[in-house]
Amino acid sequence: MRDRPLHERFLEAIADERQRLASRRGFLVGSAKVAGGGALALAFAGTAGRGVSGVLAQDATPEAAADFEDDIDVLNYALTLEHLENAFYRDGLAGFTTEDFDEGVFDNLTLIGGHEAAHVDALTATITDLGGTPVEEAAYDFGDAFEDPDAFLETAAALENTGVSAYDGAAAAIQDVNLLAVAGQIVAVEARHASYLNLLTGEVPFPGSFEEPLSRDEVLEIAGDFIVSDGADGEETEDEATPEA
Repeated sequence: MRDRPLHERFLEAIADERQRLASRRGFLVGSAKVAGGGALALAFAGTAGRGVSGVLAQDATPEAAADFEDDIDVLNYALTLEHLENAFYRDGLAGFTTEDFDEGVFDNLTLIGGHEAAHVDALTATITDLGGTPVEEAAYDFGDAFEDPDAFLETAAALENTGVSAYDGAAAAIQDVNLLAVAGQIVAVEARHASYLNLLTGEVPFPGSFEEPLSRDEVLEIAGDFIVSDGADGEETEDEATPEA
């Protein structure tokens, strides 16, 4: 499996996770139908006054707060992902030109890369202001995404879609309302990136009425293929240190 292009393995992991979420949602819908109208009405009666956001938060992110120690931990989690995205655009676009993509695409990708760099700077400054230590950029391996324009766009789309789900999954753990507002500003831009890249890669730009949040473990498992060393100590990961069979 390790011989397959990295972006293909990453996209497969994304597809598997989306299928898992879709299957879970289908099971919940089916169970509600089996339960019958009376029981379903009773269930919705219990949500009165909480609105759609409250229902979704209860169903989709019940353990989100337990994934993080505090707000600084949440911000460092976001910074880890922003470092990954920033490095992807910064290093990857250096090997391409406008001629490698359709008209205007390279310029837009450059703008997206600038946004990711700004997110890194903002999160780093915020963590520092709060008395925390920002995580450092790690070393990454993006496989053939830097060699093939189509692979670059597919990997970019996967990264952006994962980033949106990651922010949504972590939002429930943020305690400071002001930080939650800033996170909302960032995830809104990440969603714009994801929609644009979905359109470029032939996917639906807006695949659902509600975003499917991912837990911390789910996101790091998906993104882990790209990270070959820890930004904090530079040590090799197990995948890099162990020769492939």
